[in-house]
Amino acid sequence: MSLSKTTLGNFELYTIETGDFKLDGGAMFGVVPKTLWSRGIPADENNRIQMTMRCLLIKSNTTGRVYLIDNGVGTKFNEKLQAIYEIDFSTHSLAASFKEHGFSFDDVTDVIFTHLHFDHCGATTYYNEQGEAEYTFPNATYHVHKEQWETATNPNAREKASFLKENIDPLKETKHLNLVDDDVVYEEGLSTIVVNGHTLGQQLPLIEADGKKLCFVADLLATHVHVPLPWVMGYDMYPATTLKEKEAFLHRAVEESIYLYLEHDYYKEIITLQQDGKKVKVADSLTLNEL
Repeated sequence: MSLSKTTLGNFELYTIETGDFKLDGGAMFGVVPKTLWSRGIPADENNRIQMTMRCLLIKSNTTGRVYLIDNGVGTKFNEKLQAIYEIDFSTHSLAASFKEHGFSFDDVTDVIFTHLHFDHCGATTYYNEQGEAEYTFPNATYHVHKEQWETATNPNAREKASFLKENIDPLKETKHLNLVDDDVVYEEGLSTIVVNGHTLGQQLPLIEADGKKLCFVADLLATHVHVPLPWVMGYDMYPATTLKEKEAFLHRAVEESIYLYLEHDYYKEIITLQQDGKKVKVADSLTLNEL
C-alpha cells in the first residue's frame, strides 16, 4: 500500500513509516485490565501488542525547510534487543519511505524530536561498515525541548533504559543541537504543544493551515485505544500529570476539531474525536490522503 500525503496551505505533508515493533500490553495500558484493552488491540502469546513507528515529513513551501518529526528506532540495536521488541522493517523502513516520496536524507533541514526515547530518535545515526556512528541527516538541525534534554542527559533510574547512550551521545557532540522552550514557533503555522506526563518536555508539533489543525500526538496518545481518560501508559513518568494534560488536550481537540496524527498506532493513522456525554471518544479515522 502506498504511503499517504497531502497539502495544507503552504505545507506538504508526507507519512513516513519507519518500521513496526511490539511492546508489552500491560505496560502500554498501566492499571487497565487486559480484559478491557485487548478488545481494542489484541496481544500475542507473549502479551505484546503490535505497534508501529510512524513519523511525519513536512516540506514548507514558504521557507523551503524540510522538517522530520522523530525518526524511529533506527538500525543500531543488537540481535537481543531486536528480538525483545520484534523490530520489523520488512513492510516499512525509513529509507523506503523517503524514496517513495522522492526525498533524500540530505533534504532534511530540521529534525523535531517529540522526545528522546529510543523508538523516537534511534535513526539519528547509523553504523557504517567500520562500525562508526554517522549522522543520517547531515544537513539537519536537531530540535529538543530544554526539559527533555536535561531529562535525557541526567535520567532517573526508571527512565534510564529509554535513553540509550548510542542515541544521546551523538546529539551531545553535534554543533547542530537547538534547545527550545514551551512557546517555540518553528515558522508560521508550525508550533508545538508541550506536555510533561510521559516524560518532561515532550513537544507535540501542531500544524495550522487551510482552516485545519493537525497535531502529532506522539506518546500523549500512543494509540486510538488510549483515548479514554484513565487509560494511561505504565511507561509514563508522571501519570497524574498525564491525566490532567490528557483531559485538557482531549477537550481542546474536540472544541477545535483537531486531527490527531498517531505515531504508534498500527491500525489507524489519523483520528478525530467527539464528545459523548461526559466522555470523549473516537469519531472517525482517516489518512493524510483523506485529510
